Amino acid sequence: MIKRCEEPTFITFKNYGGRGIKVCKRWRESYERFLADMGRKPTHKHTLDRINVDGDYKPSNCRWATWKQQNNNKRKGARAPF
Repeated sequence: MIKRCEEPTFITFKNYGGRGIKVCKRWRESYERFLADMGRKPTHKHTLDRINVDGDYKPSNCRWATWKQQNNNKRKGARAPF
């Protein structure tokens, strides 16, 4: 999450940080705060998903989702990152 938003050399930066997507200060400064807000992922099939694909990584815009759910929640014309 942080690398894709903040490291220009990261493979998917252009789709995240390159589009202005940011990680909220609360999560950026503390993994413990991220865990307090999101908890651990429910299963190995879940990954972090932004509800509003144009919004930042923050508690009100993130959820744990399966790849199937995420594929239904992406920008038009966007391809999977891998």
